[in-house]
Amino acid sequence: MDAGTVSHSQDHLDSAASWTRLAVSVLIGAIDSVGMWAVVVVLPAVQAEFGVSRADASLPFTVTMVGFGLGNVVMGRLADRFGIALPVACGAGALGAGYVAAAFAPSLWFFIAAHFLIGMGAAAGFGPVVADVSHWFLRRRGIAVAAAASGNYFAGAIWPPVVQYFMSTAGWRATHIGIGLFCILTLLPLALPLLRRAPGHDSAAHSAAPAGSLDRIGLSPQALQALLCVAGLACCVAMAMPQVHIVAYCGDLGYGVARGAEMLSIMLGCGIVSRIGSGFIADRIGGLGTLLIGSAMQAVALTLYLFFDGLVSLYVISALFGLFQGGIVPSYAMIVREFFPPRDAGVRVGVVIFATVIGMAFGGWMSGLIFDLTGSYAAAFANGILWNLLNLAIAGWLLLRAHGGLRLQPA
Repeated sequence: MDAGTVSHSQDHLDSAASWTRLAVSVLIGAIDSVGMWAVVVVLPAVQAEFGVSRADASLPFTVTMVGFGLGNVVMGRLADRFGIALPVACGAGALGAGYVAAAFAPSLWFFIAAHFLIGMGAAAGFGPVVADVSHWFLRRRGIAVAAAASGNYFAGAIWPPVVQYFMSTAGWRATHIGIGLFCILTLLPLALPLLRRAPGHDSAAHSAAPAGSLDRIGLSPQALQALLCVAGLACCVAMAMPQVHIVAYCGDLGYGVARGAEMLSIMLGCGIVSRIGSGFIADRIGGLGTLLIGSAMQAVALTLYLFFDGLVSLYVISALFGLFQGGIVPSYAMIVREFFPPRDAGVRVGVVIFATVIGMAFGGWMSGLIFDLTGSYAAAFANGILWNLLNLAIAGWLLLRAHGGLRLQPA
Protein backbone atom coordinates (compact mmCIF):
# COMPACT_ATOMS: atom_id res chain seq x y z
CA MET A 1 0.00 0.00 0.00
CA ASP A 2 1.57 3.29 -1.08
CA ALA A 3 1.64 6.52 0.92
CA GLY A 4 -1.17 8.08 -1.09
CA THR A 5 -3.45 5.12 -0.45
CA VAL A 6 -2.64 5.15 3.27
CA SER A 7 -3.38 8.85 3.49
CA HIS A 8 -6.67 8.43 1.66
CA SER A 9 -7.69 5.48 3.84
CA GLN A 10 -7.15 7.60 6.94
CA ASP A 11 -9.18 10.61 5.79
CA HIS A 12 -12.02 9.51 8.05
CA LEU A 13 -9.88 9.75 11.21
CA ASP A 14 -10.72 12.63 13.58
CA SER A 15 -13.09 14.04 10.93
CA ALA A 16 -16.47 15.72 11.28
CA ALA A 17 -18.06 12.37 10.47
CA SER A 18 -16.06 10.84 13.32
CA TRP A 19 -17.40 13.33 15.86
CA THR A 20 -20.98 12.90 14.60
CA ARG A 21 -20.61 9.15 14.94
CA LEU A 22 -19.26 9.61 18.45
CA ALA A 23 -22.28 11.75 19.44
CA VAL A 24 -24.70 9.08 18.17
CA SER A 25 -22.70 6.39 19.99
CA VAL A 26 -22.87 8.26 23.29
CA LEU A 27 -26.65 8.63 22.90
CA ILE A 28 -27.00 4.90 22.18
CA GLY A 29 -24.97 4.09 25.28
CA ALA A 30 -27.06 6.42 27.43
CA ILE A 31 -30.27 4.66 26.38
CA ASP A 32 -28.97 1.11 26.06
CA SER A 33 -27.29 1.04 29.48
CA VAL A 34 -30.56 1.46 31.35
CA GLY A 35 -30.26 -2.31 31.65
CA MET A 36 -27.39 -1.93 34.10
CA TRP A 37 -28.96 0.62 36.44
CA ALA A 38 -32.72 0.05 36.61
CA VAL A 39 -32.09 -3.27 38.36
CA VAL A 40 -30.15 -1.48 41.12
CA VAL A 41 -33.05 0.87 41.85
CA VAL A 42 -35.65 -1.91 41.84
CA LEU A 43 -33.64 -4.12 44.23
CA PRO A 44 -35.48 -3.12 47.48
CA ALA A 45 -38.91 -3.42 45.82
CA VAL A 46 -38.08 -6.86 44.41
CA GLN A 47 -36.79 -8.03 47.78
CA ALA A 48 -40.03 -6.91 49.46
CA GLU A 49 -42.41 -8.28 46.81
CA PHE A 50 -40.86 -11.74 46.55
CA GLY A 51 -39.89 -11.98 50.26
CA VAL A 52 -36.25 -12.97 49.68
CA SER A 53 -32.88 -12.24 51.28
CA ARG A 54 -30.61 -9.36 50.24
CA ALA A 55 -28.25 -11.81 48.53
CA ASP A 56 -31.11 -13.37 46.51
CA ALA A 57 -32.46 -9.92 45.63
CA SER A 58 -28.98 -9.09 44.27
CA LEU A 59 -29.09 -12.04 41.85
CA PRO A 60 -30.98 -10.16 39.07
CA PHE A 61 -28.08 -7.71 38.96
CA THR A 62 -25.62 -10.62 38.91
CA VAL A 63 -27.40 -12.29 35.99
CA THR A 64 -27.69 -8.94 34.19
CA MET A 65 -23.92 -8.57 34.45
CA VAL A 66 -23.36 -12.13 33.19
CA GLY A 67 -25.56 -11.40 30.18
CA PHE A 68 -23.83 -8.06 29.72
CA GLY A 69 -20.42 -9.74 29.81
CA LEU A 70 -21.30 -12.47 27.32
CA GLY A 71 -23.08 -9.89 25.20
CA ASN A 72 -19.93 -7.79 24.91
CA VAL A 73 -18.07 -10.79 23.46
CA VAL A 74 -20.88 -11.89 21.12
CA MET A 75 -21.83 -8.36 20.03
CA GLY A 76 -18.16 -7.46 19.70
CA ARG A 77 -17.62 -10.35 17.28
CA LEU A 78 -20.69 -9.28 15.30
CA ALA A 79 -19.35 -5.72 15.16
CA ASP A 80 -15.94 -6.93 13.91
CA ARG A 81 -17.59 -8.91 11.10
CA PHE A 82 -20.67 -6.88 10.13
CA GLY A 83 -20.29 -3.42 11.66
CA ILE A 84 -21.87 -1.87 14.74
CA ALA A 85 -25.40 -1.25 13.39
CA LEU A 86 -26.42 -4.93 13.59
CA PRO A 87 -25.42 -5.37 17.28
CA VAL A 88 -27.25 -2.16 18.21
CA ALA A 89 -30.43 -3.40 16.51
CA CYS A 90 -30.13 -6.81 18.18
CA GLY A 91 -29.57 -5.10 21.53
CA ALA A 92 -32.76 -3.07 21.11
CA GLY A 93 -34.78 -6.23 20.55
CA ALA A 94 -33.24 -8.00 23.53
CA LEU A 95 -33.89 -5.04 25.84
CA GLY A 96 -37.50 -4.74 24.75
CA ALA A 97 -38.19 -8.44 25.19
CA GLY A 98 -36.32 -8.63 28.51
CA TYR A 99 -38.06 -5.70 30.16
CA VAL A 100 -41.54 -6.75 29.09
CA ALA A 101 -40.87 -10.30 30.31
CA ALA A 102 -39.56 -8.97 33.65
CA ALA A 103 -42.71 -6.89 34.08
CA PHE A 104 -44.86 -10.04 34.02
CA ALA A 105 -42.53 -12.15 36.19
CA PRO A 106 -44.56 -14.40 38.55
CA SER A 107 -41.49 -15.26 40.63
CA LEU A 108 -38.00 -14.05 41.42
CA TRP A 109 -36.44 -16.74 39.22
CA PHE A 110 -38.46 -15.67 36.17
CA PHE A 111 -37.45 -12.07 36.91
CA ILE A 112 -33.81 -13.18 37.12
CA ALA A 113 -33.99 -15.06 33.79
CA ALA A 114 -35.45 -12.01 32.03
CA HIS A 115 -32.47 -9.98 33.19
CA PHE A 116 -30.08 -12.20 31.23
CA LEU A 117 -31.76 -10.89 28.06
CA ILE A 118 -31.59 -7.35 29.43
CA GLY A 119 -27.87 -7.73 30.05
CA MET A 120 -27.27 -9.07 26.53
CA GLY A 121 -29.15 -6.12 25.07
CA ALA A 122 -27.33 -3.54 27.16
CA ALA A 123 -23.97 -4.91 26.00
CA ALA A 124 -24.45 -3.62 22.47
CA GLY A 125 -24.17 -0.03 23.65
CA PHE A 126 -20.89 -0.45 25.52
CA GLY A 127 -17.87 -2.53 24.42
CA PRO A 128 -18.83 -2.87 20.73
CA VAL A 129 -19.65 0.84 20.45
CA VAL A 130 -16.39 1.80 22.18
CA ALA A 131 -14.38 -0.45 19.83
CA ASP A 132 -16.19 0.94 16.79
CA VAL A 133 -15.47 4.54 17.79
CA SER A 134 -11.77 3.71 18.22
CA HIS A 135 -11.56 3.01 14.45
CA TRP A 136 -12.63 6.58 13.65
CA PHE A 137 -10.02 8.46 15.70
CA LEU A 138 -6.24 8.58 15.97
CA ARG A 139 -4.98 11.81 17.58
CA ARG A 140 -8.02 12.04 19.86
CA ARG A 141 -8.63 8.33 20.31
CA GLY A 142 -8.32 8.42 24.12
CA ILE A 143 -10.92 11.18 24.45
CA ALA A 144 -13.22 9.50 21.91
CA VAL A 145 -13.05 6.09 23.60
CA ALA A 146 -13.66 7.66 27.01
CA ALA A 147 -16.60 9.69 25.68
CA ALA A 148 -18.17 6.61 24.08
CA ALA A 149 -17.77 4.70 27.33
CA SER A 150 -19.40 7.64 29.15
CA GLY A 151 -22.74 6.77 27.56
CA ASN A 152 -22.93 4.06 30.21
CA TYR A 153 -22.49 6.66 32.96
CA PHE A 154 -24.89 9.13 31.39
CA ALA A 155 -27.39 6.29 31.74
CA GLY A 156 -26.39 5.90 35.39
CA ALA A 157 -26.82 9.61 36.03
CA ILE A 158 -30.17 9.91 34.23
CA TRP A 159 -32.01 6.63 34.68
CA PRO A 160 -32.01 5.92 38.46
CA PRO A 161 -34.08 8.98 39.49
CA VAL A 162 -36.35 8.54 36.46
CA VAL A 163 -36.94 4.86 37.26
CA GLN A 164 -37.45 5.69 40.95
CA TYR A 165 -40.07 8.32 40.05
CA PHE A 166 -42.10 6.02 37.79
CA MET A 167 -41.81 3.15 40.26
CA SER A 168 -43.29 5.34 43.00
CA THR A 169 -46.15 6.54 40.77
CA ALA A 170 -46.93 3.59 38.47
CA GLY A 171 -45.22 0.61 40.13
CA TRP A 172 -42.13 -1.28 39.03
CA ARG A 173 -43.95 -3.61 36.62
CA ALA A 174 -45.49 -0.83 34.53
CA THR A 175 -42.16 1.00 34.63
CA HIS A 176 -40.42 -2.03 33.15
CA ILE A 177 -42.89 -2.21 30.27
CA GLY A 178 -42.31 1.47 29.56
CA ILE A 179 -38.52 1.04 29.54
CA GLY A 180 -38.72 -1.87 27.09
CA LEU A 181 -40.90 0.00 24.61
CA PHE A 182 -38.76 3.14 24.88
CA CYS A 183 -35.59 1.20 24.06
CA ILE A 184 -37.05 -0.35 20.92
CA LEU A 185 -38.52 2.93 19.63
CA THR A 186 -35.30 4.91 20.10
CA LEU A 187 -32.41 2.49 19.50
CA LEU A 188 -33.53 1.07 16.16
CA PRO A 189 -33.55 4.50 14.41
CA LEU A 190 -30.21 5.39 16.05
CA ALA A 191 -28.59 2.31 14.48
CA LEU A 192 -29.13 3.69 10.97
CA PRO A 193 -26.43 6.44 11.05
CA LEU A 194 -23.88 3.77 12.03
CA LEU A 195 -24.35 1.56 8.95
CA ARG A 196 -21.16 2.88 7.33
CA ARG A 197 -17.99 1.05 8.40
CA ALA A 198 -14.53 2.59 8.81
CA PRO A 199 -12.63 2.62 5.46
CA GLY A 200 -9.88 0.00 5.20
CA HIS A 201 -11.46 -2.26 7.82
CA ASP A 202 -10.48 -5.39 5.89
CA SER A 203 -6.98 -4.25 4.90
CA ALA A 204 -3.77 -6.01 5.94
CA ALA A 205 -2.76 -2.98 8.00
CA HIS A 206 -5.96 -3.31 9.97
CA SER A 207 -5.02 -6.89 10.84
CA ALA A 208 -1.53 -6.08 12.12
CA ALA A 209 -0.61 -5.37 15.74
CA PRO A 210 0.95 -1.97 16.56
CA ALA A 211 4.65 -2.15 15.71
CA GLY A 212 6.73 -3.66 18.51
CA SER A 213 3.95 -3.38 21.08
CA LEU A 214 3.94 -6.95 22.41
CA ASP A 215 7.74 -7.17 22.14
CA ARG A 216 7.96 -4.02 24.24
CA ILE A 217 5.92 -5.51 27.07
CA GLY A 218 7.51 -8.94 26.70
CA LEU A 219 4.29 -10.99 26.87
CA SER A 220 2.38 -13.20 24.46
CA PRO A 221 -1.05 -11.98 23.30
CA GLN A 222 -2.71 -14.71 25.36
CA ALA A 223 -0.79 -13.80 28.52
CA LEU A 224 -1.52 -10.10 28.19
CA GLN A 225 -5.21 -10.77 27.50
CA ALA A 226 -5.42 -13.04 30.55
CA LEU A 227 -3.76 -10.48 32.83
CA LEU A 228 -6.08 -7.73 31.61
CA CYS A 229 -9.06 -10.00 32.33
CA VAL A 230 -7.86 -10.72 35.90
CA ALA A 231 -7.23 -7.01 36.46
CA GLY A 232 -10.66 -6.14 35.08
CA LEU A 233 -12.40 -8.69 37.26
CA ALA A 234 -10.58 -7.47 40.39
CA CYS A 235 -11.23 -3.76 39.89
CA CYS A 236 -14.92 -4.35 39.27
CA VAL A 237 -15.46 -6.62 42.28
CA ALA A 238 -14.31 -3.57 44.22
CA MET A 239 -16.35 -1.16 42.12
CA ALA A 240 -19.56 -3.15 42.61
CA MET A 241 -19.85 -2.54 46.35
CA PRO A 242 -20.91 1.13 46.20
CA GLN A 243 -22.58 0.97 42.79
CA VAL A 244 -24.81 -2.03 43.51
CA HIS A 245 -25.58 -1.50 47.18
CA ILE A 246 -25.58 2.28 47.81
CA VAL A 247 -29.40 2.41 47.44
CA ALA A 248 -29.97 -0.45 49.87
CA TYR A 249 -27.20 0.87 52.18
CA CYS A 250 -28.95 4.22 52.52
CA GLY A 251 -32.22 2.45 53.25
CA ASP A 252 -30.55 0.45 56.03
CA LEU A 253 -29.08 3.62 57.53
CA GLY A 254 -32.53 5.22 57.65
CA TYR A 255 -31.92 7.81 54.94
CA GLY A 256 -34.37 6.21 52.47
CA VAL A 257 -33.85 4.56 49.09
CA ALA A 258 -34.57 7.84 47.26
CA ARG A 259 -31.43 9.35 48.85
CA GLY A 260 -29.49 6.28 47.73
CA ALA A 261 -30.78 6.67 44.15
CA GLU A 262 -29.63 10.30 44.24
CA MET A 263 -26.17 9.24 45.43
CA LEU A 264 -25.94 6.67 42.65
CA SER A 265 -26.92 9.34 40.14
CA ILE A 266 -24.30 11.76 41.52
CA MET A 267 -21.68 8.98 41.55
CA LEU A 268 -22.23 8.15 37.92
CA GLY A 269 -22.59 11.79 36.89
CA CYS A 270 -19.15 12.45 38.36
CA GLY A 271 -18.00 9.29 36.59
CA ILE A 272 -18.74 11.03 33.28
CA VAL A 273 -16.31 13.80 34.23
CA SER A 274 -13.78 11.17 35.24
CA ARG A 275 -14.14 9.24 31.99
CA ILE A 276 -13.68 12.30 29.80
CA GLY A 277 -10.72 13.40 31.92
CA SER A 278 -9.19 9.94 31.65
CA GLY A 279 -9.37 10.26 27.87
CA PHE A 280 -7.18 13.37 27.96
CA ILE A 281 -4.76 11.55 30.27
CA ALA A 282 -4.70 8.39 28.12
CA ASP A 283 -3.82 10.43 25.01
CA ARG A 284 -0.72 11.62 26.89
CA ILE A 285 0.49 8.72 29.03
CA GLY A 286 -1.26 5.67 27.53
CA GLY A 287 -3.83 3.23 28.83
CA LEU A 288 -1.66 1.47 31.40
CA GLY A 289 -0.69 4.67 33.21
CA THR A 290 -4.31 5.81 33.23
CA LEU A 291 -5.43 2.46 34.64
CA LEU A 292 -2.87 2.67 37.45
CA ILE A 293 -3.98 6.17 38.48
CA GLY A 294 -7.68 5.25 38.43
CA SER A 295 -7.12 2.07 40.43
CA ALA A 296 -5.15 3.88 43.14
CA MET A 297 -7.77 6.60 43.52
CA GLN A 298 -10.63 4.07 43.63
CA ALA A 299 -8.90 2.36 46.57
CA VAL A 300 -8.80 5.72 48.39
CA ALA A 301 -12.54 6.29 47.90
CA LEU A 302 -13.45 2.78 49.08
CA THR A 303 -11.41 3.33 52.23
CA LEU A 304 -13.36 6.53 52.97
CA TYR A 305 -16.63 4.55 53.01
CA LEU A 306 -15.27 2.56 55.96
CA PHE A 307 -14.93 5.63 58.17
CA PHE A 308 -17.87 7.90 57.24
CA ASP A 309 -21.59 7.05 57.02
CA GLY A 310 -23.31 10.40 57.65
CA LEU A 311 -25.76 11.58 54.99
CA VAL A 312 -23.64 14.51 53.81
CA SER A 313 -20.48 12.39 54.00
CA LEU A 314 -22.02 9.71 51.81
CA TYR A 315 -23.02 12.27 49.19
CA VAL A 316 -19.46 13.63 49.13
CA ILE A 317 -17.76 10.22 49.10
CA SER A 318 -20.10 8.96 46.37
CA ALA A 319 -19.16 11.97 44.24
CA LEU A 320 -15.47 11.32 44.91
CA PHE A 321 -15.88 7.63 44.09
CA GLY A 322 -17.34 8.59 40.71
CA LEU A 323 -14.54 11.06 40.03
CA PHE A 324 -11.87 8.54 40.98
CA GLN A 325 -13.03 5.34 39.24
CA GLY A 326 -14.80 6.49 36.09
CA GLY A 327 -11.74 6.21 33.87
CA ILE A 328 -10.77 2.66 34.79
CA VAL A 329 -12.86 0.61 32.34
CA PRO A 330 -12.14 2.79 29.25
CA SER A 331 -8.44 2.35 30.00
CA TYR A 332 -8.74 -1.32 29.07
CA ALA A 333 -10.03 -0.39 25.61
CA MET A 334 -7.05 1.94 25.13
CA ILE A 335 -4.64 -0.80 26.25
CA VAL A 336 -6.19 -3.23 23.76
CA ARG A 337 -5.78 -0.70 20.94
CA GLU A 338 -2.16 -0.04 21.95
CA PHE A 339 -1.11 -3.71 22.02
CA PHE A 340 -3.42 -5.71 19.70
CA PRO A 341 -4.41 -5.60 15.99
CA PRO A 342 -7.25 -3.15 15.18
CA ARG A 343 -9.24 -5.83 13.36
CA ASP A 344 -9.64 -7.78 16.62
CA ALA A 345 -10.62 -4.73 18.67
CA GLY A 346 -14.30 -5.60 19.06
CA VAL A 347 -13.85 -9.11 20.39
CA ARG A 348 -10.73 -8.35 22.49
CA VAL A 349 -12.35 -5.33 24.12
CA GLY A 350 -15.44 -7.50 24.58
CA VAL A 351 -13.47 -10.22 26.37
CA VAL A 352 -11.93 -7.73 28.81
CA ILE A 353 -15.32 -6.06 29.36
CA PHE A 354 -16.74 -9.53 30.00
CA ALA A 355 -14.19 -9.97 32.80
CA THR A 356 -15.06 -6.57 34.28
CA VAL A 357 -18.79 -7.26 34.34
CA ILE A 358 -18.24 -10.71 35.82
CA GLY A 359 -16.38 -8.80 38.52
CA MET A 360 -19.37 -6.48 38.93
CA ALA A 361 -21.74 -9.44 39.05
CA PHE A 362 -19.64 -11.42 41.49
CA GLY A 363 -18.91 -8.34 43.58
CA GLY A 364 -22.56 -7.34 43.78
CA TRP A 365 -23.64 -10.80 44.91
CA MET A 366 -20.66 -11.21 47.26
CA SER A 367 -21.36 -7.89 48.96
CA GLY A 368 -24.98 -8.92 49.54
CA LEU A 369 -23.83 -12.26 50.96
CA ILE A 370 -21.32 -10.57 53.29
CA PHE A 371 -24.10 -8.25 54.47
CA ASP A 372 -26.37 -11.24 55.19
CA LEU A 373 -23.60 -12.94 57.17
CA THR A 374 -22.39 -9.92 59.14
CA GLY A 375 -25.41 -7.61 59.30
CA SER A 376 -23.40 -4.63 58.00
CA TYR A 377 -21.54 -3.44 54.92
CA ALA A 378 -18.21 -2.72 56.68
CA ALA A 379 -16.73 -6.13 55.81
CA ALA A 380 -18.02 -5.79 52.24
CA PHE A 381 -16.15 -2.49 51.79
CA ALA A 382 -12.98 -4.09 53.22
CA ASN A 383 -13.37 -7.01 50.79
CA GLY A 384 -13.61 -4.54 47.91
CA ILE A 385 -10.37 -2.84 48.98
CA LEU A 386 -8.49 -6.16 48.89
CA TRP A 387 -9.66 -6.89 45.35
CA ASN A 388 -8.71 -3.35 44.36
CA LEU A 389 -5.15 -3.96 45.56
CA LEU A 390 -4.88 -6.97 43.22
CA ASN A 391 -5.86 -4.75 40.28
CA LEU A 392 -3.35 -2.13 41.39
CA ALA A 393 -0.56 -4.73 41.52
CA ILE A 394 -1.25 -6.02 37.99
CA ALA A 395 -1.48 -2.53 36.49
CA GLY A 396 1.76 -1.48 38.16
CA TRP A 397 3.61 -4.62 37.04
CA LEU A 398 2.48 -4.26 33.42
CA LEU A 399 3.49 -0.60 33.40
CA LEU A 400 6.95 -1.47 34.70
CA ARG A 401 7.38 -4.10 31.97
CA ALA A 402 6.19 -1.73 29.27
CA HIS A 403 8.22 1.30 30.28
CA GLY A 404 10.89 0.13 32.69
CA GLY A 405 9.26 2.29 35.39
CA LEU A 406 11.05 5.35 33.98
CA ARG A 407 8.48 7.11 31.83
CA LEU A 408 4.81 7.13 30.84
CA GLN A 409 3.99 7.40 27.15
CA PRO A 410 1.46 5.80 24.79
CA ALA A 411 2.39 3.08 22.36
